[in-house]
Amino acid sequence: MVLASIQATYKNVSHVTAYRDAVAVVIFVLIVFLVFKPIVQWIINRTPEGKPVKNMYVNAVILAALASSVYSMIFNMKYVLGPLVVGLVIPEGPPLGSALESKYEKLTMNVFLPISITVSVMRSDATRMLTEFSHILVNIFLTALTLVLKFVACLAPCLYYKLPLNESLAVSIILSYKSFADFVLYESVLDAAYISQATYAFLIIYSLLNAGIVPVVLRRLYDPKRKYVNYQKRNILHLEPNSDLQIITCLHRPENVSATIAFLQLLSSPNLDFPIAVRVLYLVQLVGQINPVLISDNKKSKRLHTDSYIHTANLAFRKFMLEGLKSVTVTTYTAFSHEKMMHEDICTLALDQTSSMIIVPSGRRWTVDGMFESDDDAIRRLNQALLQSAPCSIGILIDRGHFSRKGNDVSSKKNYNIDVGVIFIGGKDDREALSLVKRMKHNPRVRVTVIRLLFKQEIEPENWEYILDNEGLKDFKIADEMKNVDYTERTMTSGAEVASIVQFLAHEYDLMVVGRDQGIASPNFLGLTEWVELPELGVIGDFLAAKELSSKVSVLVVQQQQQT
Repeated sequence: MVLASIQATYKNVSHVTAYRDAVAVVIFVLIVFLVFKPIVQWIINRTPEGKPVKNMYVNAVILAALASSVYSMIFNMKYVLGPLVVGLVIPEGPPLGSALESKYEKLTMNVFLPISITVSVMRSDATRMLTEFSHILVNIFLTALTLVLKFVACLAPCLYYKLPLNESLAVSIILSYKSFADFVLYESVLDAAYISQATYAFLIIYSLLNAGIVPVVLRRLYDPKRKYVNYQKRNILHLEPNSDLQIITCLHRPENVSATIAFLQLLSSPNLDFPIAVRVLYLVQLVGQINPVLISDNKKSKRLHTDSYIHTANLAFRKFMLEGLKSVTVTTYTAFSHEKMMHEDICTLALDQTSSMIIVPSGRRWTVDGMFESDDDAIRRLNQALLQSAPCSIGILIDRGHFSRKGNDVSSKKNYNIDVGVIFIGGKDDREALSLVKRMKHNPRVRVTVIRLLFKQEIEPENWEYILDNEGLKDFKIADEMKNVDYTERTMTSGAEVASIVQFLAHEYDLMVVGRDQGIASPNFLGLTEWVELPELGVIGDFLAAKELSSKVSVLVVQQQQQT
């Protein structure tokens, strides 16, 4: 690009001007690398770990890039040369690179890029390509030959190393792809009169066809969710007796730590017959084109480990593990990933570790006194993606603050001080929720109450789902043998009655555990399904997480493994 720019610039200028401009370019490059680069490093060093770069510094860098563009044009260079050199000295990733991209990426991608593409396309004249077809036939042949050679050169190594055919084709297509960034090069060589209008029109149409066809072909060749399809039962319901309960807990921010530990404490038991293995996954969102990475805690850099909230969280989880004696093991990981790919890191870890359940925080945030604060749409999108592709069961934890404070209160760690309620209507998700709560009943701190809601007109004793529901409830019906377990049944007649009883129960317990999909196809629930605000929580979970519900109850919404 730089060579084309210089050639295009010096085509119609005197030798004196050409030498002057060349010297100006050399001086500019020296200033960028000897002056501007140390300033950039100074900005990075002044920014504390985990904190954003000050807007003053971000804006100063952008102004420097704009000034470099003006400088390039003054000395007869292409306007992109200056910002290109400035961009070379800015490290990718946090703190500065991510700050620049997060602040200006939407403006660039949603405004400037479409305008630039539109202008480039408007400069092309498709009729010239038709009228001068014989003159550009050689260019068309060379373009096709280059495409085929590049495709074969990419495909051959993939097949040699025995990559699946679909993945090999996908990789080859991606590496052969012509993007909109090439429009800048096309315009440069057109302005330099190195190509004709007909050739320019052909290249523009070729790139547009690439952009339209390649994504469609890739979606047919490669489905990321396919690798998470599991032909084994990886859920709590089908877990072998006395086997390790493998759980992955995901954390987005510091306030997720206390709620997660409070929940894990309910599952821990002094009885070594019910061990749990916890993989804590810290989720760090990346911005821009940085490569995602999933690393174990003992491989992290020292700076990240000591200066971020992750270090404090690790100490809290270590304390939890020590309190669990030999029945609890904790391993920590950190996933640096883009928002759209974060669920893939979680699913990959769950698949590799043969986990039975993934626990993720809800996107709905609450204040310390249980009042609604905000909805995080990014976390909600992540949870929805996990519900569709997770290779095991998944639980979404909604913490209003009261449960996490009570669960972590050392002074209140006595028998039966945590009340857990289970609303059971029926279906595989409700049965999975029951299986999870069965692990809690072995904890002397927990009192479990199962409330089964029945619709009399829909009870079919010979229905297979009804039989499975009764089998799952069998252990809870023997209340006389378990001091910390209660079981009750209530017959409902309408959705309004269900809403009323759920609202009442929300004030009776510290934590409510519900299934996401209770197999609700009954007309009695039509009035409730129409008002669902957070579909990822299901009907009952959404009702318990409603902003209007004046309760401090926390909720765990459970979905059984889907990818089978």
